[in-house]
Order: sequence, then structure tokens, then C-alpha cells
Amino acid sequence: MRRSFAVRAGALLAGVLLSGAFTVLAASTAPAAYAADGDKGFTIEDPRITESSGLAASRQHPGVYWTHNDSDDGPYLYAVDSATGKTVARLTLTGVGTPRDVEAISIGPDNEIWVGDIGDNLGGTWQYVWIYRLPEPAKLVDQTVKATQYVVKYSDGARDAESLLVHPKTGRVYIIDKKEDGGHLYEGPANLSASGANIFKPVAAVDLWATDAAFSPDGAQLAVRGYFGGISYAWNGGKIKREGRLDVPLQRQGESVSYSADGTKIMYGSEGSGSSVVAEDAPEGAGSGAKSPSGKGSSSASGEGDGSSATGSVKFGALAVAAVCVAVFGLRRLLRRN
Repeated sequence: MRRSFAVRAGALLAGVLLSGAFTVLAASTAPAAYAADGDKGFTIEDPRITESSGLAASRQHPGVYWTHNDSDDGPYLYAVDSATGKTVARLTLTGVGTPRDVEAISIGPDNEIWVGDIGDNLGGTWQYVWIYRLPEPAKLVDQTVKATQYVVKYSDGARDAESLLVHPKTGRVYIIDKKEDGGHLYEGPANLSASGANIFKPVAAVDLWATDAAFSPDGAQLAVRGYFGGISYAWNGGKIKREGRLDVPLQRQGESVSYSADGTKIMYGSEGSGSSVVAEDAPEGAGSGAKSPSGKGSSSASGEGDGSSATGSVKFGALAVAAVCVAVFGLRRLLRRN
């Protein structure tokens, strides 16, 4: 009964909103086309990647982005060539248990890949989650790589999270929990232990329902995204300071974010087969010595916003479509739990 009611409610809400939203959008804007040429954006072509939930730019292999599927795909990571959208290597992780809800990926110092098995489809009731660390291969071919597994607990109780960050200079690991009314940045121990639980503690509030986050290559800025907006923070030694809103594109289920390797772009990914990764200019000063020629970031401190300069009619249509996405996403999560 619960499932059938959810199906009817989701379908009704989606139908009502779609009838008006797409009419407005069709009259006011055309679909954006993102060419498959690297940091201008690309489309993930691999049919095995149906729920891309994390994104991280390789520093060792220019133009390559690492991603993975959500939930129970298995211990796999995919290296995607942004020039073609094609997978150039799939890694199979060993030395770890069976992944439960893999949500995030980050590149740390010394070209190490960090994977966050930190989602909690039970609504924040798992007593612990996992993080995996592995060396990024020097040669991109399908291969098996041994990873180190870390147990993570939170000082203030279990919670759901989809954002894992590793500072590119210090190597310290951070997590942002996922809460509709805003969450917190959690800091891990200076050195993680593979033999016991690692306690992560809240150190700063985050004004967003966060689905992913990423450090700039120089570690000076932090980009946090949600489904329909994003915020840029100055890292400020971990005492984060809000700088402005990010130009987050409207996507069917906005899940991932990464700076480009040179820091001039912020790349936004979404779930779904054949999903697009959209490039937007990063705020100025985000790169490793490079600056975006037209970096953006509103100084407004109120609300999440959509960060766009579109007309009012486009914003209205976008918000309506966003509401549809919320309904569909909520239905999807409900059905998964049941």
C-alpha cells in the first residue's frame, strides 16, 4: 500500500508540474549542447555507468575524470577520457569488503584516489561507513588494484553523506553530511587508522543540502553543490567562509562536482545513462596559479539560489522542473528503501 500510494503521488505531482514547466522552457530557451572536448563538458558514453555519483579530475592523466556508480555496482572505478566521453580504464578494488553505498571520490596528494562509501540508504542508521584509499595507476588499463579500507564513525551519531574531500596539500580527509536544512563539514583525524574506527567531528556549518563537494587544486577554495544550486567557500585553514553562489546547471539529478585539473572550471555531473558533465567557469583564484577569465560567484549571502543570469521566465521553468526532479528523486529513494 505504501509503495502504490507513493507511485500515484509521484506520478500526479510530476504530471502537474511538467505540463507547465516544459511549456515555459520550450518557449524561452533551447537545450544546451556540450561538446565532448574535455573541460568544455562531455557525455559519459559507457553503458555500465548508469548512476555516476562522484567525479574527480586526475592530475596524473590530463583530461581524465574518475567516476563510479552509486550503491551496489561493485568495487569498480571508471577512468573517463573527457575528450571522447569513453572509459579508458576500469579498476577493480581488492582488500575491501562489499561496497554498500559509494557516493564520492577525491584525489589527494601523491595521486592517491579516495573513495567514500559514505551514503546511508537507511536514513542515517548505519553505525559506521567506509573510506577506501588506493594509488592511482600510472598506466590506464583495466586492472585490479589493492585498496586500504578505513572505518568511519561520527562523533555525534550516524548520518547520511555524499561528499568526501581530501585536501590537496595536507591530505586531511573531510566529509559533508547531507541534510535538507543544511549540514556540517566533518574533519577526520590527521592520520587515518586502518585498524580501528576513525572519528569524524563537525567543524563548520554548510548552508546547503549537499550532494557533493570538491577542493580547488590549490586547496584555497571549496565548492559545494546541491541538486539545484551551489556555494563557493574560502577554505581559510578549515574555518570556511562563504564567498558566493555557484552557477550550477539544471540536471536531472545533480550528484557530483569536481574542479578541472587546472582549476579554471568546475565540472558538474549527474546520474543516469549517458549523463552529461557540464563545465562552468570557476570563481577567480580557484586554480593552481591560473584564473578563469570570467569566473563567477555572487556575493549574496541569502539562500542557495541557482546562480544563473537567466531571465525570470527561464528561472520559473527551471524551478518547476526542479520540483519534478525532487518528486521523482524522492520516489526513487522511497522505492529503494522498500
